[in-house]
Amino acid sequence: MLRGHLCRTFLASVDSPPVEWRIEPGLLPYDEAVQFMAARVDSIARGDAAELIWLVEHPALYTAGTSATEGDLISPSRFPVFKTGRGGEYTYHGPGQRVVYVMLDLKRRKQDVRAFVAALEEVIIAALSEMNLRGERREDRVGVWVSRPDKPRTPSGDIAEDKIAAIGIRLRRWVSFHGFSLNVDPDLDHFSGIVPCGITDFGVTSLVDLGLPVMMSDVDILIRQAFEVVFGPTITAPMSRSNET
Repeated sequence: MLRGHLCRTFLASVDSPPVEWRIEPGLLPYDEAVQFMAARVDSIARGDAAELIWLVEHPALYTAGTSATEGDLISPSRFPVFKTGRGGEYTYHGPGQRVVYVMLDLKRRKQDVRAFVAALEEVIIAALSEMNLRGERREDRVGVWVSRPDKPRTPSGDIAEDKIAAIGIRLRRWVSFHGFSLNVDPDLDHFSGIVPCGITDFGVTSLVDLGLPVMMSDVDILIRQAFEVVFGPTITAPMSRSNET
């Protein structure tokens, strides 16, 4: 159990095998990631492949979810822009950000999208807790947020908040893909080319911005520990993706 944090679980049925866990080296082109995910999700739905959690980093780019508004793309020529079938609006991916692609069969757990998103938030919150950082969910804002009492208060007088992790998922035959991104040490100025997730009243932060100079590999360990508490056991997957779906 993770230290000092009571987790909500979203466990698979007892006869389910462990979820495969893979960390991709280097910067992965976004279109290559989407192509692989789509094929893997189809294989999982057919029962031909194991569930998979895939940790990657991308080159700098923007993605547009199914609810993206054209006016929220402030700098369309700054980085490549990819339209994607995940939920949500515009978001940024780039070096220093851990992107976690979650390919799980919800029929093995619970066919409840809201509960699934809450479970992903729980993984992030639990991992942050291990770094003595309080991540919080908001009913009207998907993702994980941190309070910033060091910043000026909002116009309404509330304590400022920054987003540290974004979530955007898609389901096909009750198998999930896409997932969440956690800002470890990305260039936060790159978020200025969009209105992140369509939210204008709050900022974006990272672990390093909050004074936590952690390594990506250390964050990966904490994410895996939190995932196993919330979703169940994992097993390290082969490194190669060649001839695999």
